Parts: sequence; C-alpha cells; structure tokens
Amino acid sequence: MRNYPSVGIQIADIMLPKKGLDPYKWATIAVDQFTSQPEYWEKVAEIVGASPSTYNLVLPEVFLGKQDEAERVQYTQNAMREYVLQDLFDTHTGLIYVERTSCGRTRAGLMMALDLENYDYNKGSQTPIRATEGTIVDRLPPRMRIREGAILELPHILVLIDDADCSVIDPIAAASSNLPLLYDFDLMLGSGHLTGWLVNDPSLEAQAVAALERLMSPEVFYPKYGVSEDQSPLLFAMGDGNHSLATAKAIWEKIKPVVGMNHPARYALVEIENVHDQGLQFTPIHRVLFGVKHDPKAALIEYFGEKLRFESCSSADEMTEKVEKHTGPEQIMGFVSPTGAELVYVSRPSTNLSVGTLQPFLDDWLKRGSADKIDYVHGAEATIHLASQPGNCGFYLPAMQKEELFKTVIVDGALPRKTFSMGEAVEKRFYMEARRIV
Repeated sequence: MRNYPSVGIQIADIMLPKKGLDPYKWATIAVDQFTSQPEYWEKVAEIVGASPSTYNLVLPEVFLGKQDEAERVQYTQNAMREYVLQDLFDTHTGLIYVERTSCGRTRAGLMMALDLENYDYNKGSQTPIRATEGTIVDRLPPRMRIREGAILELPHILVLIDDADCSVIDPIAAASSNLPLLYDFDLMLGSGHLTGWLVNDPSLEAQAVAALERLMSPEVFYPKYGVSEDQSPLLFAMGDGNHSLATAKAIWEKIKPVVGMNHPARYALVEIENVHDQGLQFTPIHRVLFGVKHDPKAALIEYFGEKLRFESCSSADEMTEKVEKHTGPEQIMGFVSPTGAELVYVSRPSTNLSVGTLQPFLDDWLKRGSADKIDYVHGAEATIHLASQPGNCGFYLPAMQKEELFKTVIVDGALPRKTFSMGEAVEKRFYMEARRIV
C-alpha cells in the first residue's frame, strides 16, 4: 500500500476471490437495496447456495431489526475469518479501474482507500471528504456492531469527484487494454456486467494523483465554484453509501486512541466516480409509508396550507410523466395510494428541491404516529406497487441535476437525506473487492 496525504488517499491492498471461484455467485448487490422486497434476497440466497459469496460476508438491511439479527452478524464475521483461513483471496496492490454496464449505460470508477482523518459527516463540515446528505446518527449503531467485529470491509461506497476535464479516470480508461484484467463477468438478477483492471503502471497512478491535487488546488477550486477562501476545498463528495462511510469513521474515532494512527481502519475502501461521467445518472429516491393511520392528504393540507394544490391523474404513468417533465416555479411530486395517483404542487417552497420540502412534513407526520414506518425506494415500478397496497401510500419525486451537487454541498451544506441515487436499484454497486481492516 502507498499513501498520498496531499489528497488523503491510500493505494490499497485489495483482496479479490481467487481464480476458479464463480464471480457470478461471489458478487452481490449493496445491502441497502430491496429493503422492502425480501423476495429479491431469497433469490440471491438460492443462486449462491453453498458457494463462496459476499452474500455470506455482509448483512442485507432487510434483516436489520429481525429476531436473528445478532446471529446473522456473528455469521458474517465468522465467514470472513473462514474465507481468509481457507485462502480464498488473492491480494493486489494498486488502483483498480472498474467499468460497470447496466441499463444500457457504462460508467467508470477507480478503487482506492480514503483517509477518514479527512472526513467529517457532521453538518457544516469543511473537510476534503464530505457527506452530501444528512447523516442519521441513530442508523449507525447496528452498522457499527457489524464492522466492529469484522476483519474485512467490503465496500458498496461510491464517492464522486467533480472533474469536468475528465483528467483523473479517463487516462486510465484509455490505457486499460494494456492493464492486467482482474475480472470480467455478468452480474446476477439482471444487474449487467462488471469488468476490472489492475492499474500497475506507476506513471498512470502518479498522473491520477496529480489530477486530484489539481482539482483541490486554490487556483482551480475557488474560481470554479465562485466561493471565497473561507470555504475549504471539497474533493470527494459522497454518492452512495453515506452511512457506511460514516460507520467506518465512527469506528475509527472510537479505536484510534488505542491502536494509533498507523492502522488499516484509518482508511476505507471506496470506488470514486466522476459526476461528469456520461454513464452516470442521478435518479430520485422515493418515499413509501407503511401502516398509514391518518389521512395523508388532509395532513398535507394542514401542513402546507394554501401553498398546496392537488391535480388528479388518470394513471400512474401519467403521474410519473408529468413529474419528470415538470418545469416552472412550483415544486411537484406524485402521490400514490390504493385509490390511485395524483400530483401535488407546492408554491413558494422553502427549499430548492421537492425532497427538501417534503421530508420535514414526513418527519413530523411519523413523529405523530401517523404511519408505522417509512422506506426509501428506488424506481417507479417498486414505488407504485408498494404504495398501492392497502394501508400504504407513497411519494414519487423528481430527480435533481447532478451538476448541481458540488456547488450545493459547498454553499448550502448537506442535502436532505435520501435526496438522490446514482442509478436505479439494479445499478447499485456490487460487493466484489475486500480489504483487511485489522
């Protein structure tokens, strides 16, 4: 491993399954997906069977809060030790260049480890690595219980850079045909294809580091965003896996007085991607309420008053189309219930994004016991299906423009939680790589 303190990264020792293990069964999707669709995870378990798989090394969040949660956590930690003892991994030192093709799009990334000393997930942070959405501290303890007893980390974290000149990742992509191929296979359950190459060329590594240094240099950063020098440069903005990185940070702060600063848990393995990558799309994260006890429409009217208006739709398809095509001063969102789909318009909103306007209402409504729980759902089909079930309702939200992300985080701080997603659920990062953290 090699450290580059100037940009807060480590070229890590990355562990991959040995040749001969089936990568189709090995790689599984991020644990925070399909949390209201246990049938997806049942299919994963059927595919994996008794084969070595990252499914045995992680805890899908669909199982959090269940009676057997503690047993499942222990099982994953034991499986990590068994896989290491069984010598199921090969270790590679270097960046890994990754291409992921899904839903007709290909996006590129680089695997590296980030220095958690350069990261603060709290509101108002000025560190080079920042959260892009509010971190729910109450969500960290169960994740900390998983990581505290683990010897490996398996990342689904995607971190963004704002590289309009495509100077960091693209030169490596252009040279990938000359790099050692590490894996190249189809992912399970319609999630596309994954390919990875080892960046073993020192000149390519040095070029990538220099490009990162330039992105956060004062002569580039301040003119780009039009901010004063009392704002510290932002280099890495969280894309996916906000709470996973926050968990790694919380564990590091807890143990560093004991283990010292030269410890593998100081770093977290991530994939960085360029927000300007044509294959990267921002999609909204919708809201579904379960066990609804009070009339949500009446509550919306009470909360927003005369700023609110409804418009009926003949179908859910009409609703989604109008939300996605909407322009104008009013904010828009779709409302779905067992009785059908409608549009909700809010005039003179207090925030720039529909999700920022809606979330305080939902937080207040849940505090008053008006629904049993909320889930954050990817994709129109799943949202409409779940929200249409008896006792449920849901809100279909428009997407934010990805080019707005860095400037918004720099100027305004973190966005409302679950504001955007980097692609649909099936496009989420799969666990393939691992790293020792003890």
